[in-house]
Amino acid sequence: MGEALNRENVLTALQGVVEPELGKDIVTLNLVSDLKISGNEVEVVVKSSNPAMHARARMQEAVEFALERAFGREVKVLVQIATLKAEERTPETRKVLPGVKHIIAVASGKGGVGKSTVASNLAVGLAQLGYRVGLCDADIHGPSVPTMFDVAEEKPEPIEMGERTLIQPIEQYGVKVLSIGFFADPDQAIVWRGPMASRALTQLFTDAHWGPLDYMIVDLPPGTGDIHLSLVQQVPLTGAVVVSTPQEVALADARKGVGMFRLDSVNVPVLGLIENMAYFVPPDAPEKRYHIFGQDGAKRLATSLEVPFLGELPLIQSIREAGDAGRPAILQGDSEAALAIHGVIAKLVEAIDSKKETHR
Repeated sequence: MGEALNRENVLTALQGVVEPELGKDIVTLNLVSDLKISGNEVEVVVKSSNPAMHARARMQEAVEFALERAFGREVKVLVQIATLKAEERTPETRKVLPGVKHIIAVASGKGGVGKSTVASNLAVGLAQLGYRVGLCDADIHGPSVPTMFDVAEEKPEPIEMGERTLIQPIEQYGVKVLSIGFFADPDQAIVWRGPMASRALTQLFTDAHWGPLDYMIVDLPPGTGDIHLSLVQQVPLTGAVVVSTPQEVALADARKGVGMFRLDSVNVPVLGLIENMAYFVPPDAPEKRYHIFGQDGAKRLATSLEVPFLGELPLIQSIREAGDAGRPAILQGDSEAALAIHGVIAKLVEAIDSKKETHR
């Protein structure tokens, strides 16, 4: 005689079924849905992270075996295995970066707009707010994050995790940092073909011990190429932030960047635009502002593209000096630069929270 056939006992029995690729049971992972019990008949839908036919067949057999073992062979079990859709995946049910809640790509349509500076300051600012933060420097052609964090001479150490050897990110200013720059000669240009670059980037995500994080900031290479498409296909991005200056040529490229994320094959939400180098403040006349590259260009672009405008950051000498010295400008307390970056971060967090609300 088996257990009494009720919902509680069925879920207890299904806790013995482990999702092999995720390493946890299907109840804990919230993969059990549409559970119906009628007489001696159990009908249940189980989501599978692996769409392959053989994987779904194994999951069906495991569920049937678990229920027959708990309730006896006289119970009639009807199991439907459904593929877990991308939008249904939680941090626990992802294969890549399973412990990361939000993965934010920082992109720019062209180089030279301060994308890496913005990415570094966003990461440190989020860490200052108490979040667990990682920064992955995916700009393989010009990795500058090690310099901006004053860790250019550091070498990530291997760490044993069960049967695997993983890379341990470098920690600085409360942020876990990994960059392709750690594994290359700083005096030698990195020239890789697309497939090689994609494999290198994949390793930064899959072969590293990032651990649980609230935010992962990914500093993308400038432009809109194969590397970007490869990344978004492998890494489950929460959304993207596009950085531009007010200059018309930069805005044209920023428009292309937003368009790339909106492609049907990419479909990554654009969380907003940031206008960098928005205005120049003379050190000897801090009350004055000069709009050297134009005024409100990114703000107007954000309005026309119907994406949030996250704010403007000034062209201040101290921001450049702070990056070169390996101490992001947001560490400068209540300076104008730090306050402006904090304002952008507040709007970014708001945009992410708004996105979560609309998907509930």
